[in-house]
Amino acid sequence: MPRPLGELEDSVMTRVWKWNRPVTVREVLEDLQQERSIAYTTVMTVLDNLHQKGWVRREAEGRAYRYEAVSTRAAYAAALMNEAWSQSDNPAAALVAFFGMMSAEQREALSDAMRIVGPAVQAPAPENPGAAEPEAER
Repeated sequence: MPRPLGELEDSVMTRVWKWNRPVTVREVLEDLQQERSIAYTTVMTVLDNLHQKGWVRREAEGRAYRYEAVSTRAAYAAALMNEAWSQSDNPAAALVAFFGMMSAEQREALSDAMRIVGPAVQAPAPENPGAAEPEAER
């Protein structure tokens, strides 16, 4: 399970996910600098850390690297939700509480998602639904 990204890691990964292509440290730096003062070496270190953690892969281009996301933001969010849910001692109650926190838009997205995966998440049918129960031994 992935650990949650730190604030700066999330800012960098947000750009990598949004651009959906290999990016350079310079590109990420220039975009981040529109929001905050940050050094090239800081962005380089964050991308290197993300590479070490398995969030991005990189390919050498001259003396620099191009970085690309290994998975999507949706997959990251799903893994975080799954981890949080699996930590509960009462998963059903955790889901009820989570659903209660959802906005109308989120509930609609959940409903759409359930329609998409519906058959895959239904409980399996009994193997012989009409078969009689075995007789007790005498």
